[in-house]
Amino acid sequence: MTSSPLKTVEWLLEHLHDSRLRVLDCRYALSDPLVGRIAYLEGHVPGAIYADLETDLSGPVRPDGAGGRHPLPEPETLAAWLGSVGVGNDSVVVAYDDPSIGQGFYATRAWWLLRWLGHREVYVLDGGWPAYLAAGGEVSTTEPEYAPTTFTPDVQPGMVATAEDVANRDAGTLLIDARAPARYRGETEPLDRKAGHIPGAVNREWAGALDESGHWRGAEAQAERLGAGDAPTVSSCGSGVSATANLLARELAGVPLGPDNRLYAGSWSDWVSDDARPVATGEEG
Repeated sequence: MTSSPLKTVEWLLEHLHDSRLRVLDCRYALSDPLVGRIAYLEGHVPGAIYADLETDLSGPVRPDGAGGRHPLPEPETLAAWLGSVGVGNDSVVVAYDDPSIGQGFYATRAWWLLRWLGHREVYVLDGGWPAYLAAGGEVSTTEPEYAPTTFTPDVQPGMVATAEDVANRDAGTLLIDARAPARYRGETEPLDRKAGHIPGAVNREWAGALDESGHWRGAEAQAERLGAGDAPTVSSCGSGVSATANLLARELAGVPLGPDNRLYAGSWSDWVSDDARPVATGEEG
């Protein structure tokens, strides 16, 4: 890894008017899908493009539930959307969100998706929208109009694990579940058809990647929290969204996205779409 997956607010303010910069506003809330869009219209980073989790950063949900609640979009579809809003292969992309209106992991979903398409110059804004406001950043209510361009994807298949990969993983691969502990243990399940977790998974809630101020913890703290050492990891969550925060955390700890730091894209919602797959409850080491 040659650079951090994060950009600071200071960097963003310095480069805000660079012609290659494209900012993605990823604010969203599962409980109210319009909240993020409304927040964007009320004020956003100048030039920011709104990226909606459901319509822009996910593919269609299948009737049988396979692929989960937020399936990966088709690469060509995602690339076409990026090009339509002015994001090209030469763009420097910075994604941000706001934990106060959602949960704060939607920017990492956008970051991961662009990396999956082979785009290296994509980053997450450390501290997100609250940090930008605290630094006195300018607020705009104008939606930008960038000239359409072409985004040519170079898909990185080694970043993705399927249900079959998870089921057949070797003993040396650690499966990390990013959900809240009560959901992991199977004590509650507000979103999916079964409660519990994939057998053998360990729980590392995504929120632990951030400190009390909403900034990302450093490399040593991430490595200690994840507890993976040099082992290959597959990260999972409910639908392949919050797990991307643990993927970024592992990259901060020195393990880049790829075969040793993969996303189970469908995650728990995909796993339980097949009743033949086993379910575990309680704690695992």
